[in-house]
Amino acid sequence: MARQGNEGGGVVQRVSAELRLRISDGDYPLNSYLPSQESLATEFGVSRDTVQRALRILRSEGWIESRQGKGSRVVRRQHIQSSAPRATRSRHPMTLGPLIGEAFERDEVALDIATLTSESLDAHIRVQAERIRARIIAPRKITLRMILPAETLAMPYPRNTDDRDDPRLLRRLHAITRTHAGSLRTVLDQLRTENLVPSVDLEIRRTELAPTFKLYVINHDEVLHGFYEPIPRTVILEDGTEVEAVDVLGLGATLTHHVRDADPGSAGSAFVDNATRWFESVWNLLAFQP
Repeated sequence: MARQGNEGGGVVQRVSAELRLRISDGDYPLNSYLPSQESLATEFGVSRDTVQRALRILRSEGWIESRQGKGSRVVRRQHIQSSAPRATRSRHPMTLGPLIGEAFERDEVALDIATLTSESLDAHIRVQAERIRARIIAPRKITLRMILPAETLAMPYPRNTDDRDDPRLLRRLHAITRTHAGSLRTVLDQLRTENLVPSVDLEIRRTELAPTFKLYVINHDEVLHGFYEPIPRTVILEDGTEVEAVDVLGLGATLTHHVRDADPGSAGSAFVDNATRWFESVWNLLAFQP
């Protein structure tokens, strides 16, 4: 049932994150309309006001556009351009969800991630945890290493367009990062303590590097890479205040997908090797435990 009244900003972020994930993975295709606000409120067990606030976030990020009497239409989705031969891939179009899903179908799962907040990763790992609980997949080992920007870093984004010294946007970024890093840790710890995955290892390090791209090294032989594109947008703070800001587009930006193949000199193999070396060098030489 839908709730009456307003929930906190964390609930709004949860709803917007789930809708964002569904759009990026094609559950709501480009140019399709989202379910009605009433339907979404009932599904998520939140108030209609919370759904409206979540939709405002998606509009400010450019995912949807809304018209009175017509609802919210999807106008952007995640796009992944792959160097792998189309014949080896059944996905059309390719999305992040199935790539992570395939990684978890192996006996041993290894993910090396460099990212800004881990928001999209958290959502996808939770999906895989449910597949494990349903006995659809049964990995025996999960190793996740993640590099995040240090909270002490003077980040160039997000920033208030009219006041570069406004600390609220950076506080919001840190809160989002802590929330999703904590969620990842909880989900993976539960898989271990419930004896669903015998070996689970999560390590998060910080670095004094402002991310200009996100990087996923998947099982040592696939890489997803995407630039964080600075964009002007309206950011909605915890108290509902709207701030005109310069932020970056992560989920929703084009990602490139590279696969190591039998030819060590191929473009795919070279990119995977370079990305792997970059991650290892930053992990060992620049990153630190918070």
